[in-house]
Amino acid sequence: MGGGGGSYFYGNPEPERLIESVRSAEQSAADQEFTSYVCAFLADALAQFNSRDVEGTQEILAKVKQELSDEFEDTVGLVFGGSVAKHTYVDGLSDVDALVILKETIIEEDSPSKLVTLFADKLRAHFGRNEEIVKEGRLAVTLNIDGKLIQLLPALRSGEFFKIASSDGQTWATINPRKFADKLTSVNQTLDGKLVPVIKLVKSINGTLPEQRQLKGYHIESMAINVFKGYVGPRNTKDMLRYFFDKAPEQCRKPIKDSTGQSVHVDEYLGEANSTQRLILADALGRIGRRLANADGARSLDEWRSVVGLE
Repeated sequence: MGGGGGSYFYGNPEPERLIESVRSAEQSAADQEFTSYVCAFLADALAQFNSRDVEGTQEILAKVKQELSDEFEDTVGLVFGGSVAKHTYVDGLSDVDALVILKETIIEEDSPSKLVTLFADKLRAHFGRNEEIVKEGRLAVTLNIDGKLIQLLPALRSGEFFKIASSDGQTWATINPRKFADKLTSVNQTLDGKLVPVIKLVKSINGTLPEQRQLKGYHIESMAINVFKGYVGPRNTKDMLRYFFDKAPEQCRKPIKDSTGQSVHVDEYLGEANSTQRLILADALGRIGRRLANADGARSLDEWRSVVGLE
């Protein structure tokens, strides 16, 4: 008699399904709670990144314009084309902050190699000749005022576009920085404004890597646009950051075309497809992706802090 009751429960799958459903609901609730914790931490990290004195930087850029305009008869304009304009700046990890458009008659048409030196000399005349104040690079000049480092890229107007010295200084490169900024803005809008915060976090993580394994900021931004093209996953910083590092190794292995026209590819510094350097960086990005996956598996906020570089 009693066996009939036992047989009923043993053969009925409903209790097992109910238990599994409860466990699944508990797991989902725990995952959502952990996601909330991580997103709150990432929001705090982003607040730190956004604490840069943008207003002070704008004042310095205005001062540069004023000083140079006096000499060049109002022919200098500042067109923001770097991470300040794209809102992807991370303190200490920025790309060029602004293009400085110079009067074309100040330099010979066939002398692109002299553009950066001429611009650096003009800055030195106004702000000081100490190399710590004005530092000349291959393409840009870094200006250090009151502890703020601002990278300025001298350029000449070329119709609707601009031209800068090529990386070897031998020829001119025609660029269209607004095209890329508009593209980044468009993708960011389709993702409810979450792409730019994710890029900032990627740049922070990138900055924790050894210098020889770091990606350039413009490369990161271009990769992010490709990675999140058609993205349909959860729109929060935690899940999107994991998604980026899941897809980034594949993106790193092959060149990405430069939409601004500054170069053929945004990642020329890594060589041809599947070069040794590309494979090394792809491995580094893959390791980060696995660390984030493990952090989620263990629900370890401390590991997330470690990966982002804010232990």
